[in-house]
Amino acid sequence: MDFFSSMRVSASGLEAQMKRMNTVSSNLANADTTRGADGGPYKRKDAVLAATTDRESFGEILQNELDENIQGVQVQAIHEDERPPRLVYNPSHPDANDEGYVAMPNVNPVEETANMISVQRSYEANVTAMNAAKAMANKALQIGK
Repeated sequence: MDFFSSMRVSASGLEAQMKRMNTVSSNLANADTTRGADGGPYKRKDAVLAATTDRESFGEILQNELDENIQGVQVQAIHEDERPPRLVYNPSHPDANDEGYVAMPNVNPVEETANMISVQRSYEANVTAMNAAKAMANKALQIGK
């Protein structure tokens, strides 16, 4: 794997983790939203990641067959969680049904916090990999001095 391929793979990981963090942040921000655009409670969202080959040009494909299995990552879709909403008894709430229950979003703050920590660690790992590749390239340039 060459310098630019490693940087592109790390960059794709950084971009995917940033989108995941935005999704987790949106879930936490809307944990108490009982009336969304569709009239019901907010539905938790999750980023679906997919592997993508690291090829920029036809020349790169022909030039190096060793890089054939190098893959980056991208967010393929943002999926809505199909779990049912939580029912909370609060008869004074404006969105309460006839029995006094309010349909609350299917967001679990503990689960979202764990997801946020996972995203943070993945982001840090990609930054570390990018810095290591940059340091190796710098050392390679210093050899020629």
